[in-house]
Amino acid sequence: MTRQITALMIVVGLAAGCAPEEPPARSTNEFVDNPLLLEAAMVRCQQNRRESRYDQECINAREAVSRIQAKEEEDRRVELEARSERKRQALRRTQQAASEARRRAEEAQRLREEAEYLAQFGVLPPTDEAGADAATDLPDGNLPIAVVPEAGQQQESSSVYGDTVQPTDGGNAPSAEAAPEQDPEDGTQQ
Repeated sequence: MTRQITALMIVVGLAAGCAPEEPPARSTNEFVDNPLLLEAAMVRCQQNRRESRYDQECINAREAVSRIQAKEEEDRRVELEARSERKRQALRRTQQAASEARRRAEEAQRLREEAEYLAQFGVLPPTDEAGADAATDLPDGNLPIAVVPEAGQQQESSSVYGDTVQPTDGGNAPSAEAAPEQDPEDGTQQ
């Protein structure tokens, strides 16, 4: 009988030695690096949840899914923060541009009012540093007009509005009387 027991043990030992070994469970990093393996493992684990609940490969696959989701969430948060910062900077630039435009408009209005005020007294406003004349914005008719004849130009005996009226009250207003012209060569009047 000992021989039979020994023979039986040898047969059982050989049968156990010939049984295929299960491959080691894939690690979480393998699943993170290879999404196709992860998907296949998740499908297998979802088919029989009760049996795969404590299976090491299924545990590693679920952990890999959690890591991937956490990384995607972090990437999404970083992208949203970057987008938000870009929007804040754009808003800041828009507000600064609007403020600068308001300031320039107020300065232009102040210069225009100053020029109109000075024009009442016949004073031309100073030119700005760009060389543009600030008086170009003034409406016509605000500046007093005085026509000064150039040297050597003869004046006509009548005014722009018609014949000259002589003062009858003996006032000191100048009159535009025509003096007889003399010929410069012989000194005779014409």
